[in-house]
Amino acid sequence: MTRPPRHRLVPTNVAALAVGVTEATIRKWVSRGKITRYGAPGRSEFDIDELTTIALHRHH
Repeated sequence: MTRPPRHRLVPTNVAALAVGVTEATIRKWVSRGKITRYGAPGRSEFDIDELTTIALHRHH
């Protein structure tokens, strides 16, 4: 899988806010394979487009 463009990557706290869940939920989703984690060790980043898709499906 290719890495998204830099401008689309957000840290865990922003990812959690974007989807309306806690940071712990974001980490749980990573471990379950529901969402892709990017970034170096100790610096998780997430694709805002992927988060938007998840958020849209959660609210319907």
